[in-house]
Amino acid sequence: MKVYTKTGDKGKTSLIGGEKVYKDGAQIEAYGTVDELNSYLGLVRDYDEIELRERNFIISVQNDLFVIGSLLAESKQKNKMQLPQITEAMIKNIESEIDNIENQLEPMKFFVLPGGHKLISHLHIARCICRRAERRVVTIANQIDIDPIILKYINRLSDYIFILSRYIALKLDIKETPWVPKK
Repeated sequence: MKVYTKTGDKGKTSLIGGEKVYKDGAQIEAYGTVDELNSYLGLVRDYDEIELRERNFIISVQNDLFVIGSLLAESKQKNKMQLPQITEAMIKNIESEIDNIENQLEPMKFFVLPGGHKLISHLHIARCICRRAERRVVTIANQIDIDPIILKYINRLSDYIFILSRYIALKLDIKETPWVPKK
C-alpha cells in the first residue's frame, strides 16, 4: 500500500465509514489536534528525565489518544465498524496517577509560569495542546453526537500533564516560578 493515495488532493478526506468531508472541518480539527497532542507526548516521553513508569504511562495515554482519534474520525451517518471505546477505568487510571504524583508535591499556592527546564516547557506546551483539543471536541460535541467520556478523558489528561510538569520540576530541583500579577 502506498503512503500517498491522491484522494485528498482536492481538500477532502474520508471519515471512518467513508463519508467525505473537507479537511478544515471541525471534526478533522478535533482529531487532528488529538493527533498533534499524541505526537507531542511522544517527544516528551523521549526525554532522558522521564523514568520508565512515567514513560509507560505516557505510552498508555498515547494508545488511548489513538482510540479517541478514531472515535472523533467516525462518520456518524455511515459507520458500521466496531471501534474501541474510552472507559471510566481509563479515566480512573489517570486520576490515580495524578493522586500518586500529587501526594509527593507541595500544595499549589500560586499559578506557575511555564519554564525552568526544556522538558517542563514541553510539558506545558503539551498541556496547552490538550486544552486546545478539548475546545475542538467541545465544538463538534455541539454539532454531532460525541460520547461525553471523551471530553472527560481529555480534561483529566490536561490535569495529569500539568501535575507531571510540577513533578519533573521537583525531581530536577527546578524552582517553580510563581505568577506575580502587577498591581
